[in-house]
Amino acid sequence: MKLASVSQTKNQLSALLEQVRQGEVLVITDHDRPVAKITAMTYEGEGGGSQSWVTQLERKGLLRRGSGGRCELTPPVVLGQGTSALDRLIDERQGRR
Repeated sequence: MKLASVSQTKNQLSALLEQVRQGEVLVITDHDRPVAKITAMTYEGEGGGSQSWVTQLERKGLLRRGSGGRCELTPPVVLGQGTSALDRLIDERQGRR
């Protein structure tokens, strides 16, 4: 188990994640107090038939897998001359589009 402070984690995240991929367990500390633990995730088909973390999160409703298709975004709002973005937002929230 490896300990890393919040600042060390921010500065060296890629290297620390590589260590986690190699099987290391990372405990993040804030002022020398443990606040989080990062471990490698298992995927379906890996290790003794146990259920994957991804599948568990999906079953709990905490994660939804993508369909693999493109995400279509709505076009950005174009404000006319003299129009306030705040007024436009308020109108949209009140359903007056």
